[in-house]
Amino acid sequence: MPDPNPAALAFLQTRRSRPAKTLGLPVPDRAALRPLLDIALRCPDHGKLEPWRLVVLERAALARLTGLVGDCGKRLGKPEADIAKQAAQFADAHLAVAVILSPRPSDKIPAVEQGHSAACVAYGLLNAALAAGWGANWLTGWASHEPAFAQEALGLGPQERVVGFIHIGTETSAPPERPRPDTGALTTWMDA
Repeated sequence: MPDPNPAALAFLQTRRSRPAKTLGLPVPDRAALRPLLDIALRCPDHGKLEPWRLVVLERAALARLTGLVGDCGKRLGKPEADIAKQAAQFADAHLAVAVILSPRPSDKIPAVEQGHSAACVAYGLLNAALAAGWGANWLTGWASHEPAFAQEALGLGPQERVVGFIHIGTETSAPPERPRPDTGALTTWMDA
């Protein structure tokens, strides 16, 4: 018989991301953030390649990214509303962790599996922050998928990609519960 962890199951059954725009001060300091990063890196990693890395963005770095979003958006001809929305993600934040896919050459582990592993890091960090009592949200946006922005803003290599920005802070207002997927409609059972 399995040995269940009721507290962990209850957390997973009720976990809820907190909108980034509702996250305020205080944020975890480096000592409080480090164990959450350690938890995030305990993820599925086929071949033990560690095809990911983390970039912790503190307030000054987030302010720099805000300006870079504007410059990049103008170069790309993005509408002002899109630029403003993407810039606000960084301008309004106090702490975010960029989860970076950093694929490794491998004959056995395809790039898609390495990407799945990096996504697990992001989800692990999101859940670790929530379990520690912080508010947290996983965001992307057009700038995160723009190689020139990622290279300039985060120092990414040409093969690296942003999986997401995990915003962490103190929840200032509780979000309403949202509709959840219908498990029965999305599940196929096969017994043969």
